[in-house]
Amino acid sequence: MEGLRTPAELVMRVVILLAYGCPIQAIVHAFEVDERTVGDWQKRAGKHCQQVHHAIVEQGRVEVHHVQADEIRVKGYKLIAWMGLAIDVSTRLWLAGVVSVQRDTALADRLLQGVRACCQAVGALLVCTDGWAAYPNSIKRAFREKVKKTLGRGRACLEVWPQLCIATVIKHVKKHRVVQITRKMTLGTLEQAQKLLQATLGGTELNTSFIERFNGTVRERLACLTRKCRHAAHRLESIEAGMYLIGCTYNFCFAHHELSNREHFGYPCTPAMAAGLTDHIWSVSELLRFKVTPAPWVEPKRRGRPRKAPIADPTVPKRSRGRPRIHPLPDPTVPKRPRGRPRKLA
Repeated sequence: MEGLRTPAELVMRVVILLAYGCPIQAIVHAFEVDERTVGDWQKRAGKHCQQVHHAIVEQGRVEVHHVQADEIRVKGYKLIAWMGLAIDVSTRLWLAGVVSVQRDTALADRLLQGVRACCQAVGALLVCTDGWAAYPNSIKRAFREKVKKTLGRGRACLEVWPQLCIATVIKHVKKHRVVQITRKMTLGTLEQAQKLLQATLGGTELNTSFIERFNGTVRERLACLTRKCRHAAHRLESIEAGMYLIGCTYNFCFAHHELSNREHFGYPCTPAMAAGLTDHIWSVSELLRFKVTPAPWVEPKRRGRPRKAPIADPTVPKRSRGRPRIHPLPDPTVPKRPRGRPRKLA
């Protein structure tokens, strides 16, 4: 909100409409503001929500046992991008999101590293993905720890979590209809996966329905992700800002219908409340005014040789350099003698 000359109440209304998928052109006609102003507010809110997500969610405090990951194809203005998303099934908490131009291994690595930053410690974990071949190796690289096997000096080995299960769900589509589903275990046993499914209320069979449902929510609430539109995104920064705005408001500000049922909690509950990150439903104003603690200052590395002489005390006056003064300093109270010839009076 720093530096904005618009009333805060108007900014909050516009941000709420953006979080629910209202196109920018409709906001421009409704509130008579410039289109570039609305885009700037969305980028400001997205950057702030990204900082809030890093400060609260990605701190290793979420007890995760069942994760589903998937990617969305984003069609922009002369632009094709990919958005990777991951969600915790038991709490419906949005864990991580990545936007990239290419659908490659780097996208999967960044997405799974963001999921790893949210997890508490080594434990039983089930990760369900689609048939993309980059997921299994990226999951193994993300969920591994250093283990010292030999005494004394030497490098520690990186080992995958012992209770990690990787499931792959492939849907075969014919004429826009799912005709067959192939389920297989890439890592771990089916018995371990079934136990984690029952513990997290993730269904009776291996599936990716929860992340697909969240993908539909993101497409609905981010206006530039609709299938056919006249307001496609021009840059990746705007897509990423909208993703973090929707993800943070989904986690903290809006009560989840399924979590609010009697089967789960029985009262209005957000994914952040279900995960134990907060104890109440946040308002959008509280989210945008949340003060993120800055990172601690780290002294930069000095280049060159180390200093040999000790650092001088700033309280001690410095010794005068050069030759000593011959003539004493003039008295400031005595007026200076005029220089040059005396003025002739007419």
